[in-house]
Amino acid sequence: MTLIYKIVAAPVWRASTRLFRGAGVDLCDGFIHFSTSTQVATTAARHYAGQSDLLLVAVAAERLGDALKWEISRGGDLFPHLYGELPAAAVVWVKPLPLDVEGGHDFSGLLS
Repeated sequence: MTLIYKIVAAPVWRASTRLFRGAGVDLCDGFIHFSTSTQVATTAARHYAGQSDLLLVAVAAERLGDALKWEISRGGDLFPHLYGELPAAAVVWVKPLPLDVEGGHDFSGLLS
């Protein structure tokens, strides 16, 4: 199983019901942004620096079907983008994404 990751504010995630339609940036861009395990820490540092009350959502990429596209983005890397809603059945787990003592996000023990 290939896991991809979504960083999302806890209140935004909790407000979604059975289908997650995306956070503000996702709705503006027309797709839900995800990162791979090697990309997610950089994504957190660039777009969520110092933010608390975040969740890390692990998603089974294979469960998203053809709506998941791998597209060139930051630095020429391929990033997973979901063109559609995220069904609950694709979510493997949801865990808090804490800040470390220096104010960065602590991914210790989170990434599989």
